[in-house]
Amino acid sequence: MTLPDIPFLQVDLWGQPLQDWLVAAAVLLGGMGLLRGILGILRSRLADPRPTGARLGVRTVAGAVVHSSRALLLGLPLILPASAPLAVSATVAGWLGSLAVIALIVQAGIWGNAVLGAWAADYRQRQGEGLGGARVTTLNAMLFVARLVLFSLVALVALDNIPGVNVTALVASLGIGGIAVALALQNILADLFASLTITLDKPFVIGDFVIVGEFLGTVEHVGLKTTRIRSLSGEQLIFANNDLLSSRIRNYGRMQERRVAFQFGVLYQTTAEQLEAVPDQVRELMGELDQVRLDRVHFKNFGDSSLNFEVVYYVEDPDYNLYMDKQQAINLALVRRLAAMGVEFAYPTRTIHLGGGTRLVTAPPPDASGDDPAAGPGPGPADGARHGDAI
Repeated sequence: MTLPDIPFLQVDLWGQPLQDWLVAAAVLLGGMGLLRGILGILRSRLADPRPTGARLGVRTVAGAVVHSSRALLLGLPLILPASAPLAVSATVAGWLGSLAVIALIVQAGIWGNAVLGAWAADYRQRQGEGLGGARVTTLNAMLFVARLVLFSLVALVALDNIPGVNVTALVASLGIGGIAVALALQNILADLFASLTITLDKPFVIGDFVIVGEFLGTVEHVGLKTTRIRSLSGEQLIFANNDLLSSRIRNYGRMQERRVAFQFGVLYQTTAEQLEAVPDQVRELMGELDQVRLDRVHFKNFGDSSLNFEVVYYVEDPDYNLYMDKQQAINLALVRRLAAMGVEFAYPTRTIHLGGGTRLVTAPPPDASGDDPAAGPGPGPADGARHGDAI
C-alpha cells in the first residue's frame, strides 16, 4: 500500500517514515474494528446457545466459543501484517510472532474452559433433580482435573513459544523442585489425594448423614482440602479430608432399612404357660403394624430380678421418626396385652434372708434418665438419632 508523496508523510519517526506508521496503524485498527463487528453479530445471533432441554451440540459449542472470545487476544496476531511495512529487526519480528502465537494459545485455553463450562451446565440441566450428591461431587472433581490439565498445557505451550525459554529444562527443574515442595506440603497433598479418593470411591456424598466419632451431621461440601458437615445443632464441622478417611465413618445415607433389637422382662412369679404365650402375643401385635417385619422373639435368659425376652424386628424405612413411632406403638401394645394376660413387667428386687426367714425387698425404679437423681437429669438421646442411631 503506497500513500501519495507528501513531504509531511516522509518525516522520520523512530527510524521509520511516518507514512509507514500510518499504514501499520490502519491495518491494525481496521482489523480490530472488523473483528469486533463480526463478534458482535455472532453474539447477537447466539445469545441463547442452549435452549431448554437441548443437548450439547454444535450450537452450544459455537455459543460458548463466541461468547468467550476476546477481541484483544484475537486481534494481536494482526500485529504481524501491520508490521510488514515497517523495517523491523529479526529480533523484534521474532518477539512479535511469539506474542501473536501466545495470544492465540491463551484464547484457545479460554475457549476450552468455556466449552467445559457449557458441557457441565448442559449436563446439570438434563439431569435436573436426578443429579444427586454423588454425581455433583464427581462432576466438580472432573471439571477441576480437566481445567487443571487444560491450563497446564496452555502454560507449557505458551512458555515454549517465548524466545530463549527451554521448556524441557524448565520441566526438569520443576520436577526436582516439586519433590522439595511435596515434602513441605505433604499434609496438604495428603488431603488433596484424599479428596480424589472421596470423589472416586464415594464413601459418602453431599447430602448423606454421617457420624464420625462423636460428631454427626449432613455432608454439605467436599473440597480439595476439607469436608464440611452441618451438625444438627446448626454449627458447621470442618474435617481435613485425610483425617476423615482415617476415621470410622457411619453413613446413614446408605441405610435401606433399620434393624431394631430390644428387651423386656417380666416377674419371676409368671407361670410357664404365661411365658409360653408371650412370644405369640408379640408376633400377633407385630403382624398388625405396617412397614414392620418381625425377625425373632425369644425368652432369652434368667435375669437377676426378671425373666427376659428379646425381640428383633426391621422397620422397612430408615426414617428415625417412623422407627420411634413404631417402637412406641409396640411398647403400648405390649403393656395392654401383658396386662390382659395378668403378666407384670419386672422391676429391680432384692431378697434378704434374716434368721432363717425370707423377706422380699423391692428396690425403687431407676431414674427415667438412667443417671443418679442427685446429679440432675442426664443428656437425652442425640438428635442425630433422627437420621442415624441404628441398633
